Amino acid sequence: MIEIRYGSQVCGELTSAASREWLVPDGLGGYAMGTVAGLRTRRYHGLLVIPGETPASRKVGLVSLDPAVLLPSGARVRLGAHEWASGDVDPRGFELLERFDLTDGLPRWRWRIGDVVIERELAMLPGRSCVAVVHRLVSGGPVELELAAACTWRDAHGERRGDGPPLRMDPVDGGAVIEGAYRLSGPGWSPQGHWWRGVYHREEAARGLHPEEDLWYAGQFRDTLHRPGDTLSVLAWAHDPAPAPPPAVEVVAAARRRNREVVAAARPADDVEATLALAADAFVVRTNDNAVDVVAGYPWFGAWSRDTMISYEGLFLRTGRADLGRELLRSYAATLSEGMLANTADTGRVEYNTVDGTLWFLHAVSRHVTVTGDTDLGDELLPALRAVIDAHLAGTRYGIAVDPADGLLTCGAPGAALTWMDARVYGVPVTPRHGKPVEVNALWINGVAGIAELAELAGQDADGLHRLHQRAVKAFRDRFPTPAGWLHDVVDAPAPAYPLGGAAFHDDDLLRPNQLLAWSLPFAPLEPDGQTVGHVGTGLLTPLGPRSLSPDCPGFLGRHRGGPAERDTAYHQGTVWPWLIGPYADASRRAGLPVDDLFTGLEAHLSEYGLGSVSETADGTAPHTATGCPFQAWSVAELLRVRR
Repeated sequence: MIEIRYGSQVCGELTSAASREWLVPDGLGGYAMGTVAGLRTRRYHGLLVIPGETPASRKVGLVSLDPAVLLPSGARVRLGAHEWASGDVDPRGFELLERFDLTDGLPRWRWRIGDVVIERELAMLPGRSCVAVVHRLVSGGPVELELAAACTWRDAHGERRGDGPPLRMDPVDGGAVIEGAYRLSGPGWSPQGHWWRGVYHREEAARGLHPEEDLWYAGQFRDTLHRPGDTLSVLAWAHDPAPAPPPAVEVVAAARRRNREVVAAARPADDVEATLALAADAFVVRTNDNAVDVVAGYPWFGAWSRDTMISYEGLFLRTGRADLGRELLRSYAATLSEGMLANTADTGRVEYNTVDGTLWFLHAVSRHVTVTGDTDLGDELLPALRAVIDAHLAGTRYGIAVDPADGLLTCGAPGAALTWMDARVYGVPVTPRHGKPVEVNALWINGVAGIAELAELAGQDADGLHRLHQRAVKAFRDRFPTPAGWLHDVVDAPAPAYPLGGAAFHDDDLLRPNQLLAWSLPFAPLEPDGQTVGHVGTGLLTPLGPRSLSPDCPGFLGRHRGGPAERDTAYHQGTVWPWLIGPYADASRRAGLPVDDLFTGLEAHLSEYGLGSVSETADGTAPHTATGCPFQAWSVAELLRVRR
């Protein structure tokens, strides 16, 4: 359980309470999400955010249910929180917040007004876009409780203004259907219908995006809570022909039971691992066509094949989901084309624009068979995996091909950013890494060896794969070490003064974390030594994981802040990436270095920013404040995997 008490000056203090976010997923890619303070700091926050055709095409529906307590004295106390374009924060219900906790992964608030204590619990119905919000009188009373329903219906990445038509509200028993899209239901419904104008989102302002929108005040629910234990409950769900959901109290109780089962299935070794197992559950979803997939991060990412495959072992094999993982690997294998894995990303269309996503897929299949003993899946996918090798030998999209001169994998095309360092500014890659990137070739060598092992398990001839592997390993060991003691980030890169494919090339020796894969993978091309790994750690390691570039290197940017162009420029130029703790810990273990203290910062991070989860990124300079998505799949998956 993650608990934040008033005594820590977090619950009642706006800055801290508004910077800690909670997430409750629906298992489909939708969610409820907000802050401890109740202040909506992002356009993405809401109590009912519904997935569309893809997990990334979400729509925001019910935004908030702001409580107001009517005391016997006649006083009316509002417990919500909104920030306005004027700079005012009103109401300031967080000042009455006595405690917030995440128990079984579900948020719970307690407000105290004298002798009166009101508790709120929130859960979603797994596999359905439905949120249940339960308010309970804990002590004091009787009191009358009102819940003001603020609504919208818009794309999660945008905002809606009140200068357009009002939201359509169709009355139904106990509530209303909003825009024909979702339904509100609860006791004492009283429809209203006007705009709250100028609601402000401070995190969007900090990200250089438009921070304001208008919300539709749809109406209010009301009931009297006479004695402790009495509740006022509201349901909101996507309006569809399915039967109405169970009562809200039952939804909360069922969600708690399910989350305990999720943790038990992961067989955690300690409380931190239990927290991470529950965090991992948020990213494993069923799409509209009932396929298993992975949401890369909340609140704005959808499914990315690279992120999915990097996350695979942690999300599926460390949490007791091998059967779901098998289903996912089979469905992804069906997307292979010209030896490349589809990267559907957030665009809603199939794209093949990554060099490393396919190689991570080879790794995921190999790890699945190794960890589970599921040789049947290995046998089934082996023809497709061999075809991947053949396509890379022959050459495929974006200049991806095995160099016949040395057996290493090269890649690059004008305007393309093919590795995980894929940020662009105005369409131009910040770190294009054309040539032979170090982690791509470590993954290539690892993938060839993994497929050779699967071939031998299937009783097939693997001699050609072994020769290919040995040749690439020899070339890797000859080409990538630098005189400085670490590895080149890219070899045979086109020199900056020459166009791609020009006659002049150079080897990039900037100190980056990509080289960690050359020591960390199961079939890594190099055996690490403590001095080298320690040197890399000295230049890159922070409490939240390795930086993407050493501060001693030209181009280092220590703050991942500002507008989109500024953030994308810094994305891989010094920003910390927590997922890299996995390769760093693996390399350290293999080098005989201690790892016991590596995870302390990330474990502490579980109670800040995205509560119970791990963020996408953090600033490269101290104090390494978290940035990016508060809830990121590969960050959670790699910490969960490597702690064992």
